[in-house]
Amino acid sequence: MRYARIIGTGAYLPEIEISNDVLRKQLAHVPEFVDKMEASTGIRKRWYAPEDWATSDLALRAAETALADAGRAPADVDLIILGTDSPDYITPATSVVLQHKLGAKRAGTFDVGCACSSFPAGLAIASGLLATNANLKTILVLGVYMMHKLADPKDPTIFFYGDGAGAAVLEPGDEPGFLSSAFLADGAYAKHWGIYAGGTAEPASEEALAAGRTKVRLIERYPPEVNEEGWQKLVREVAAAGGFKVSDIGHVLFTQVRKKTIDTVMEALGLERERSHCIMEEKGYTGSACVAMALDEARRLGKIEPGSILVLVGSGVGYNQAAVAFRWAS
Repeated sequence: MRYARIIGTGAYLPEIEISNDVLRKQLAHVPEFVDKMEASTGIRKRWYAPEDWATSDLALRAAETALADAGRAPADVDLIILGTDSPDYITPATSVVLQHKLGAKRAGTFDVGCACSSFPAGLAIASGLLATNANLKTILVLGVYMMHKLADPKDPTIFFYGDGAGAAVLEPGDEPGFLSSAFLADGAYAKHWGIYAGGTAEPASEEALAAGRTKVRLIERYPPEVNEEGWQKLVREVAAAGGFKVSDIGHVLFTQVRKKTIDTVMEALGLERERSHCIMEEKGYTGSACVAMALDEARRLGKIEPGSILVLVGSGVGYNQAAVAFRWAS
């Protein structure tokens, strides 16, 4: 048997700090909105890349860090799986742009487009490919986010969006490694939050541009139970599928959008709050990247112990949700 193991991680946070005080001035037309969101989410700041950067530029920095951590070079990479819903282009895939910038000339590539659940989904896909394809050895999985460039700067939802990227390097081993995965979705919520012009449903036009439909928009808020109930269900499902109890989990990382939701879910699961790590307070909501970035930070802080069970849960618009469980080996 070949089991996928995470042998290295990396993350990249750009250098332009956007504090809540900056947004209070930017969003002066919606008084008290920033205060309300800060209290609700815990987010105090976020970081932007330079305006001439694209999502692939963020990905490049995280990829280089993860490969260095794993002791691998771009030439060693067999496959790149990149998750984002803020791509460089509608087509071609951002992963193939990254492949060229990274110099990973042997690597095949594809994108995963299930919004902010893309990184755990990518890890599950990579694990299955490593288990069933003897010709694959080194897979680079990334989550990347640059949604602020696709938002109206006067739209209050700009509060959430921070740029960032995270990455993991996976290779096969004789023992788990990868334990299980689980997925949830409900397309009835597809019209709640998204970018609704620029694709085939409504191609970009002057009318769509003038109406703001080529920018990301919140049309209707998701009910809290989407995450509060969905995350619990996914954690319990990966535990049952992986042959372990919820109480056996050493660390669980969730999409970093609202600290109170994480607290609620941890309590419902019967897990101590210390078994989860949060980054949204200082990094903002980094969407498709946030689970990968939280993983890298928690690992470097020594919060994920060798031999412990790690669960990653991602949740994004659509809605799409995904979870994956590993026994941590590195």
